[in-house]
Amino acid sequence: MAEEAKRLTRVKGGRIIDPSINLDERLDVLIDGDHFKSLLQPGEEFPGVETVIDAGGMIVVPGIVDIHVHLREPGQEYKEDILSGTRAAASAGVTSVCCMANTDPVNDNSSVTEFIVRQAKKACFARVFPIGAVTKGLEGEVLAEIGELTDAGCVGFSDDGRPIMNAEVMRRALEYLKRFNGVLISHAEDKNLAGKGVMNEGDVSTELGLPAVPRAAEEVMIARDICLSEMLNARVHFAHVSTAGGVALIRQAKARGLPVTAETAPHYFKLTDEAVRGYDPRTRVNPPLRTEKDVSAIRAGLADGTIDCIASDHAPHASHEKDIEYQLALSGISGVETILGLTLSLVGDGTLSLMDGIAKLTTGPARVLNLEVGTMGRGKPADLTIINPDIEWTVDSTKFLSKGKNTPFNGMRLKGKAHATIIGGKLIKITQGRALAL
Repeated sequence: MAEEAKRLTRVKGGRIIDPSINLDERLDVLIDGDHFKSLLQPGEEFPGVETVIDAGGMIVVPGIVDIHVHLREPGQEYKEDILSGTRAAASAGVTSVCCMANTDPVNDNSSVTEFIVRQAKKACFARVFPIGAVTKGLEGEVLAEIGELTDAGCVGFSDDGRPIMNAEVMRRALEYLKRFNGVLISHAEDKNLAGKGVMNEGDVSTELGLPAVPRAAEEVMIARDICLSEMLNARVHFAHVSTAGGVALIRQAKARGLPVTAETAPHYFKLTDEAVRGYDPRTRVNPPLRTEKDVSAIRAGLADGTIDCIASDHAPHASHEKDIEYQLALSGISGVETILGLTLSLVGDGTLSLMDGIAKLTTGPARVLNLEVGTMGRGKPADLTIINPDIEWTVDSTKFLSKGKNTPFNGMRLKGKAHATIIGGKLIKITQGRALAL
């Protein structure tokens, strides 16, 4: 039986920014079926195009990749599920999400991974790349079947939400992952130092009388994992970096040529612990919001390349878990729908160039996990984010497509928003807060 002819789609009139090839030019994008075919000059003829998408006045970039998302399924679908989470992602221009392993049951075996992959195929709103657990049950004691999880589709490994306190277990995990060229994503937190803290240790915590977490709780674990990376020449990626000391340690490690990478989340470059003064539980995150000094260091780390990418750390919760007393509230922000606008704010204030800002959302995260997305290279998956750079909008959590409405950014004015996304050559049109597969 003859192979079915692929459909040609042309995205025309946009400003193309692709950090993977250092491209910033007005060109048209030609998509052949579900893969990129080529870039065309405006007006250049190409026969057989069936669909034309007008991107005039827009910025067209490789599809945004969010490498730190909690989709909650299986087991916690009341907070989020794969359908609602990927729909929310697509509505915000995010075409690929990497979902963390702290589901119920934990993604520590191939059956759970395969379930996530099946559910993601049904959802059809974004690509889903599972992150497998490093240890069984996230208990930090016995290694999960990393090879089996890799074969089932896991692209990285993390006990995110819980640190691996035992250095010997961490060592064995890194040694095991080297066999697969795998990446271990470190939740850098010393639980003994963190104790029952709910915010950053400093002047504000003293004034508010809240139990606090010192910066050292993050930094000593970053230092430990850097030492292990150096000893084993093994890859370590640091999740949600939040402190000035952590940035300095990672910068030094990179200067020594160690295979370490890092991410931060928008709340660590936009908010400080001053936001906790109103005891708003939406500001409770782990690691906690830090000081202005730390925020400045995070911004500097993004600017000089110490921090490779920006991830949302999307952590949706139900209202009964968040809208309660600060010390009882669960940690986390529903962040996938604000990641683009908050990153563009760094471009607006001069912290990052537009090229660098887009790189932190596309090329950077894709390279960390060796994903084929985040580029418009010929033959790569045809994922695009079409951005309206001029639109000004106000964050309104009641309009979130995520089940989680827990954001401290509610009411913030931002500039720049996704106009549409294309995933595997298919247009996802965003209309009145809805994501529709066309």
